[in-house]
Amino acid sequence: MVAKTPIIKKRTKPFKRHQSDRYKSGIDNRVRRRFKGQLPMPKIGYGSNKKTRHLLPNGLKKFLVNNVRELELLLMHNKSYAAEIAHNVSSRNRVVILERAKALGLKVTNPAARLRSEE
Repeated sequence: MVAKTPIIKKRTKPFKRHQSDRYKSGIDNRVRRRFKGQLPMPKIGYGSNKKTRHLLPNGLKKFLVNNVRELELLLMHNKSYAAEIAHNVSSRNRVVILERAKALGLKVTNPAARLRSEE
């Protein structure tokens, strides 16, 4: 049995912008010259493992869904992708999408968004 690769993020904090883009490559820029105590620069070495890149903690990748028809695309890929309902979908359409996803056996990452019980 092959062990599952753990998801390791080398850096989770966003990089701070030191100066405007105009000064980033100046001859005297202390961040570019990597002086001690300065801000770190984004580099290729901070990249994630190719096998675990874009994975959610449950091991699936996100797929943005705007309507019910787009759910059908995930039918064959329900073991590798999870549906995420787009932010601009109405609550009426969300209910329809969630019902269809349950029928197809798809995981939805944000099932509770914009859903309130009728009072």
